[in-house]
Amino acid sequence: MTTISAAPPDAGTPSRHDGVTIACPACGQQFTPAGRQRWCSQRCRAAAYRRRNQAASPGVVLPAPRPRRPRTVYACDDCGARSLGVQYCQDCQAFMRRVGLGAPCPCCDEPVAAIELVPEATEHHA
Repeated sequence: MTTISAAPPDAGTPSRHDGVTIACPACGQQFTPAGRQRWCSQRCRAAAYRRRNQAASPGVVLPAPRPRRPRTVYACDDCGARSLGVQYCQDCQAFMRRVGLGAPCPCCDEPVAAIELVPEATEHHA
């Protein structure tokens, strides 16, 4: 009579991951894999899939920052002098207040702020 063993033939042989821990490629957490498992959880597996299949977004190129002071109009409260890009009044020896961004007037070359040219813009700031 033939007897059949109840234990599988490879019961005494170690598997390829016995006692071995690996790091999850998505989060870096250490875990003991079961079978061919690569990720520690379904959430990490889904995140890795999304990263692999996500369309590469074009990088946003921002212009280089420019200083505002050279384009700012300043006015002296004491003598009424105006300047473009200079905060200190040479006549009064005091600092001037900022009016806003502007440029020299094409007609008289006097500094003019853009907010002074648009009347409805002054109503919103008041």
